[in-house]
Amino acid sequence: MNVIVVGAGRLGSQFAQALVSSGHTVTVVDLDEGHLAAVEARASVRRVVGDACEPFILEEAGALATDLLVASTGDDEDNLVIGLLAKRQFGVPRVAARVNDPDNAWLFDERWGVDVAVSAATPLISLIEEGTGATDTVGLLRLSHAGVNLVETIIRPQSKMVDRPLGEVTVPAGSVVAAVVRAGTPVVPDASYVLRADDEVLVVAQTAGQREIDDAFQ
Repeated sequence: MNVIVVGAGRLGSQFAQALVSSGHTVTVVDLDEGHLAAVEARASVRRVVGDACEPFILEEAGALATDLLVASTGDDEDNLVIGLLAKRQFGVPRVAARVNDPDNAWLFDERWGVDVAVSAATPLISLIEEGTGATDTVGLLRLSHAGVNLVETIIRPQSKMVDRPLGEVTVPAGSVVAAVVRAGTPVVPDASYVLRADDEVLVVAQTAGQREIDDAFQ
C-alpha cells in the first residue's frame, strides 16, 4: 500500500514508522526538514519538504497513486484543506485526518473529504487499525510479568484463512489463539472453528511479533 503522511511531528512520525514496519511504502510531507530527517533516520520513508495545502506538493508526494493519506498536522484547518484536496483533486481512496480541537470534530466528514476523523488523544493503535484500516495486524500490549505479547489480527475477505478452520493455521511456535471476536462477541475457539471475514483474532505470543502473526493469517 502507498501511504502519504502529512506532518512529521510525534504522531505522524510514529504512524509512519508503524506503517513501514508493516511493509507499506510511506512518503512523509512536512515544512520542517529537521523533522523529516528525524523520521527518515528511524524508518525507510520518502520525504517531501513543503506545504501539503499546496496541490503541487501533494502531487510531488505521489497523491495521484496513493491508497491512503493521513493528515496529522497540529492544525485542524490545514488537515481539513489537505483532506479535501486529497479526496476531490487527487481521488485518494481513503483519507484520515487528525482532530486537534474537539470543538472542530463536526467538520471532519465526507464534506471535507475525510473518511475517518481521529482525535489527537486516540492511541496510535486505534489510529492505525480502526482509523485507517491500513494494517490488519497490530500488537496490542506487552504483558511484562508473563513475558508475552497480545497481538490482534483481523480476518479480511482477501485473507488466506477466511472461511477456513482455525486448525489449518500454522501459528508461530510459542503462540496460541486466545479468542476470536465475531460481531462484538468473544468466543474461545477450537480447531474446527471456521474463521469468517471481519473476525478479530487475539493471539498470545511468547516471541512472535505482529509480522509473524500477520504471515500466519493474512
